[in-house]
Formats: sequence, C-alpha cells, structure tokens
Amino acid sequence: MESRKNEGLQSLGHRTEYKSTYDPSVLEAFENRHQDHDYWVRFNCPEFTSLCPITGQPDFAEIRIGYIPDVRMVESKSLKLYLFSFRDEGAFHEDCVNIILKDLVKLMDPKYIEVTGFFTPRGGISIHPYTNYGRPGTRYEELALRRLETHE
Repeated sequence: MESRKNEGLQSLGHRTEYKSTYDPSVLEAFENRHQDHDYWVRFNCPEFTSLCPITGQPDFAEIRIGYIPDVRMVESKSLKLYLFSFRDEGAFHEDCVNIILKDLVKLMDPKYIEVTGFFTPRGGISIHPYTNYGRPGTRYEELALRRLETHE
C-alpha cells in the first residue's frame, strides 16, 4: 500500500488535539486515486454533539455523510476532529447539517454530497434535517433534486 505521507496530511498518525469550538480549518483532503469511475463514500458519526444556542443544553445526534468524490476526498481523522469541534458550538440542528455540507463542498468540491442529522428527542420531538448538493450543470445536480424530492 502506498504511503500517504507525501499528501500533506497533518492529523493522520499524529497525537490528537481536540478543538473545543467549531473549527473547519482542521478538515484535510487528499487526492482520489479512483477518479476514473463514480463510487460512494459514507461516514457515520453516531456520537455527534452540539449545544442548543438558546438554552446551552447539549444536543446529541447521529450524523450521516455520503458523497461521490471527484478529485479530492476528506481524510477521516480530520473529519472526526471537525465534527468533534461542534461539541461546544451553539447551533440549531438544521444549521449543523447545512454548515457541515457547505464546509465539505468547499474542501472537496465533490460531484455529489448529502448530510443527514438524526437528533435525539428534546421536549418529546426529534428532528432529522437533511441537505444535499449536486454539482451545478451536471447529472449530479439532477441527482440532488431527485433525492431531495424523494427523501423521507
């Protein structure tokens, strides 16, 4: 297996330093070695936490990210550190998933990406926000529209 040492990754293989507030600068990307065909990459973060921006109480969620990469891919340890950085961040559920999506689009410029949050109930109501993005002017934009229209 080829080493990734020459790809400029900072988090992988080093002592972990956790940020206590939202920090998209910890996200890192590397080159997709299989750009010749489309495939899905999925991440599941079952222990996501953020804070209610009104009460300061913790919110717990499972965050699911799925994307079809193009040239760049997100490095998984940096994604873990990034998601952890929401721990002390005051943000509504819908804001969390949209911020995550926008930061990953900025980092990778994927062909397609979607983010879903399965937030645990607070006050007897659970919220499951979903957002997606397909590269404009391509079939992935059409995929995004179809998936949004048929999303449960």
